[in-house]
Amino acid sequence: MTLTKADIIHALVEQHVLERNEVKRLVDCFFDTIKTKLEMGEEVKLSGFGNFKIRQKKARPARNPKTGEKAVVCARQVVTFHVGEKLKTLVEALDPAALPIAE
Repeated sequence: MTLTKADIIHALVEQHVLERNEVKRLVDCFFDTIKTKLEMGEEVKLSGFGNFKIRQKKARPARNPKTGEKAVVCARQVVTFHVGEKLKTLVEALDPAALPIAE
């Protein structure tokens, strides 16, 4: 199951006495703030959840698996996420038998 922004908005509207438009603006602002901070090169730390940061990856040689043709993967920036201790502990405590099977 995928959790979408619409799902988050719906859950917040159901759990709190707020207007849908207010919640949508709040959720959009939350994600925009994260994007803006990452664009500025800053690390985003969400206590109890995890950390997002920009990482530099070097150029490297590669190969097209279908054709065998050699290529170069250019240097680039990627966003990484490292799970926080509280969330990690929570996930580790889950019963694997109760989880849906990933395809």
